[in-house]
Amino acid sequence: MTRLNKHSTEEDLLARSLIQQLDLATQDIGHDISERLRVARRLALSARPEPVRLLNYRTALQSHGSAQGPGEGLNLWRILASALPLIGLVLGLVLVQIVQQELVEDNLATVDSAILLDDLPPDAYTDPGFVQFLKIQLVQPNRHE
Repeated sequence: MTRLNKHSTEEDLLARSLIQQLDLATQDIGHDISERLRVARRLALSARPEPVRLLNYRTALQSHGSAQGPGEGLNLWRILASALPLIGLVLGLVLVQIVQQELVEDNLATVDSAILLDDLPPDAYTDPGFVQFLKIQLVQPNRHE
């Protein structure tokens, strides 16, 4: 706390010396311009936030738990909790990939077994609709039996 007060007093001293230097420099300026400068200084000072208000606001937020300062609350459990959705997403994508791969392999095995069990002319293998024909034949029961 003493460090904060030390910096505050140094800043205050610097500000006061700047004000004195500006006042000395503006003595030779006309009344109209000096009044504009005075008003501009007051506006600048009124727009400056007060350090006490910022400190109180920051401590109020921390006491309610809605905001934390830098470096606070970054422990192992928070890191793991924030990584869980990413891990779940990756596992879900891997599961979808495995299921799709099994479906493709199952379809290929069905087509291969139909080809091996049926007598077909060689031209049937080059026909683009052959796979669809086999799928329809496997789904529908044999009508000629």
